[in-house]
Amino acid sequence: MKFVLSKIKGYFVKLDKLLLLLVIAICAFSVFILYTLNENQISSAVTEAQYQTQLIASVAGLAAALIITGINYRFIAKLWYIYTPISLLFTILLFTPLGIQRTGADDIGWLDLGFMQFQPSEVLKLAFILSFAWHLSKVEDRLNEPLHFILLCLHGAIPTLLIRETGDDGSAMVFLFIFFCMFFAAGLSWKYIVLFAAAIPPAIYVLWNYLMQPHQRQRFEVLWNTQMQQDEAVGIYMQQRLGKIALGSGGLTGLGLSGGNYTYVPEIHNDFIFSYIGMTMGLLGCMLVVGLLAALSIKVLSNGSSAKDTLGRLICVGVFALIVFHATVNIGMVLGVAPVIGIPLPFFSAGGTSTMCLFVGIGLVLSVNFHNMRKYHMFYSEAD
Repeated sequence: MKFVLSKIKGYFVKLDKLLLLLVIAICAFSVFILYTLNENQISSAVTEAQYQTQLIASVAGLAAALIITGINYRFIAKLWYIYTPISLLFTILLFTPLGIQRTGADDIGWLDLGFMQFQPSEVLKLAFILSFAWHLSKVEDRLNEPLHFILLCLHGAIPTLLIRETGDDGSAMVFLFIFFCMFFAAGLSWKYIVLFAAAIPPAIYVLWNYLMQPHQRQRFEVLWNTQMQQDEAVGIYMQQRLGKIALGSGGLTGLGLSGGNYTYVPEIHNDFIFSYIGMTMGLLGCMLVVGLLAALSIKVLSNGSSAKDTLGRLICVGVFALIVFHATVNIGMVLGVAPVIGIPLPFFSAGGTSTMCLFVGIGLVLSVNFHNMRKYHMFYSEAD
């Protein structure tokens, strides 16, 4: 009994309480926002199931994060050969009748297993962060050698291209951003950085002229073409137009969370949840959300900087890149400075799969911090 109590005490002593409190506060805020959104009945697509799913996913995700904290992240990363193929298999199943395209979406992003539906791309993001961090840490001193450089690029290309084939360009961009951030943090040579930079203009040219569909190009063109914005006021630009109207209608303090002259915005519970926050809580509410997500991102990166090995540092960088890209692009979508590409706002947008996977990512960061000192290691062996 004393042994168990000492382990529990040691666990809570080493637990990163600030990071945990930040993510709990964010999720509590998210569930509350979705609850008021359902109560206000702005959209028929918003039901009790939205905030209930968010609540269940948050509680289950928190439990998963606390469990993962006690498991050595090196042990978890070592098992990449188990969960990475499974994640890839789930993604490949999207190309079968099990893959479904939800109303209003451009991609086949959901897998229907009968008893549950989930997004394989969210699971694959975590598997990629872990497997890529493991790969980089194993070739740390040789990653700039041509052979290892090519193999690492291939490692990043496989999930990116696979996800793009499903039609989910937004998630494909997330993989690319995580790939570059982790590669750079691992010590990528400046000659390769220059090479990547030089390849960007021709890559954009090929992508724009030969790979992107007309409706995908229109989503970019409408951002700077005012005439096109007027022509597409009830078309491809309608969602962003309504989102900006809703966001601006809140002013400094918002219209309130219990009734008001609200603006209807498609997918307001998901990709455009930030417009609802601005509409009901104003600029102050938006600043609170940005502040919470910024604090969370900085804390994740801080944990990475204090990690005692390359693997732990790169895992934190990967989770940091995931949160930052999602938050930046999502808010940019609502503000009309980024195209609508189906990127949810971390922890705030409705979605059980996304919330659960984000919590698992936070659990990995907590594990990196927890296992910085051997004294309180749980499930630890010298072989790890």
